[in-house]
Amino acid sequence: MIAVEEILFTITGTKYYYGAKPLQIGSVVCCIKEKDNECDQDAIRVVLPIIGKIGYIANSPNTVIHGTMSAGRIYEKVKKKFCARVLFLVRDIAICKVETEDPEVLFSEANRQILEMFDEDEDDM
Repeated sequence: MIAVEEILFTITGTKYYYGAKPLQIGSVVCCIKEKDNECDQDAIRVVLPIIGKIGYIANSPNTVIHGTMSAGRIYEKVKKKFCARVLFLVRDIAICKVETEDPEVLFSEANRQILEMFDEDEDDM
């Protein structure tokens, strides 16, 4: 496995699921290689905790944002499952950075973010 430098990628296809609405800058997403995907041999599914699949890492010249890498370019540089953090949001597109931090730490952080959202809403009751 090659060491992960700073790898940026584009999440695409969100319009087929929930749009970009569930995403926030700083959100942690989970990425999972789909070896059996019939449409794309380098397909990498993007999942949000609790919500599920929200899209895929872009792999077409038409969907990869300039300055980010395609799924095909990062496929051999990452593990079967890895985490990433949302850096930018533009309409229904998100640009993310692959995280090298331990997934357990990242997911506990994601759970804290979810709990904080509930705490914020308590004032509205």
